[in-house]
Amino acid sequence: MNTYRVRELRSTDAQALLAFETDNRQWFESHIDARDPAFYSLQGVTEHIQGYLSDFADGRWHPFVVEETRGKIVGRANLKSIDPVQRSAQIGYRIAQDACGQGLATLAVRHLIQEARSRWQLSQLVAYVYEANLGSKKVLMRCGFLLEHPATGAQAGGESRFVLAI
Repeated sequence: MNTYRVRELRSTDAQALLAFETDNRQWFESHIDARDPAFYSLQGVTEHIQGYLSDFADGRWHPFVVEETRGKIVGRANLKSIDPVQRSAQIGYRIAQDACGQGLATLAVRHLIQEARSRWQLSQLVAYVYEANLGSKKVLMRCGFLLEHPATGAQAGGESRFVLAI
């Protein structure tokens, strides 16, 4: 049985992250907006990681990966658009298709909540989920997020906004 851990993204993760993103591209694109095709190369992923780590150093993002004991990346999770004045951030996460149903999204979201509270002293987290993404809605509700009524700026079939007061 695999065990999993959530850890910060590293500059050395490019090859493993490219494999994760490439292997799950079709799955992810069925739930979220597609990435630019240039992303799907070692150079594209390396630049992506450098951008995230730069934003982390500036206090705007906090990127994580979920990995199994053998070091294979099976998920990602981010605190993004960190606003220290408003004490808020958005969250985002994605889990490999073959790792779904094992509680990894819940593990990742709970880790983000803990980091938001302890490291960043945030008081609110926000997540946006496409209407059809029932799995993510369940994860967010399980972790204490509430659906905002009405979803600000939501269109039919668009995104719902979930909020967690920390």
